Amino acid sequence: VMVWLRRCTHYIFIVVVAVNSTLLTINAGDYIFYTDWAWTSYTVFSISQTLMLIVGATYYLTFTGVPGTATYYALIMTVYTWIAKGAWFSLGYPYDFIVTPVWLPSAMLLDLVYWATKKNKHSLILFGGVLVGMSLPLFNMVNLITVADPLETAFKYPRPTLPPYMTPIEPQVGKFYNSPVALGAGAGAVLACTFAALGCKLNTWTYRWMA
Repeated sequence: VMVWLRRCTHYIFIVVVAVNSTLLTINAGDYIFYTDWAWTSYTVFSISQTLMLIVGATYYLTFTGVPGTATYYALIMTVYTWIAKGAWFSLGYPYDFIVTPVWLPSAMLLDLVYWATKKNKHSLILFGGVLVGMSLPLFNMVNLITVADPLETAFKYPRPTLPPYMTPIEPQVGKFYNSPVALGAGAGAVLACTFAALGCKLNTWTYRWMA
């Protein structure tokens, strides 16, 4: 009974983390709306996507102990996002908001690290975290390349209201414009290691709680 209870708890955790990471990632496409703050938003949202992917993927990967499950987790996130975006499309939002599966290559790198280091958790946290953190902002740039022109989209789908903290005061050109990918990758590489460690720790906490 306890084995099945523990397994069910794990599966519930995975579903909850996957759904929440998907919801957060859906909103991470908003940088194409905020044209004045596009690069600032891109950097911040790249980091948020990195962290949401790695915490769930690491949790799932260390739970099963099978290299490949991180990529499977990223696939779950991708499919969830497509479904949710389909719902948004019916409300009048552009469907090419985020449809590119940008999480898959980063998750593949996580699986590769886990496999190459013979399932060493500390190597997974350090090397996997750095690789995912540095790669996802790069792959996320595919979104900017493949989606419709941000200016065109912003005018076609105007926002009736903006939260005060996102209201553009004046175009912020010099601040993050130099390299949003490098900035996102640098911050992501540091923070992703912490979240990978959290993903591993979630397993430990679950087992202790169920014991």
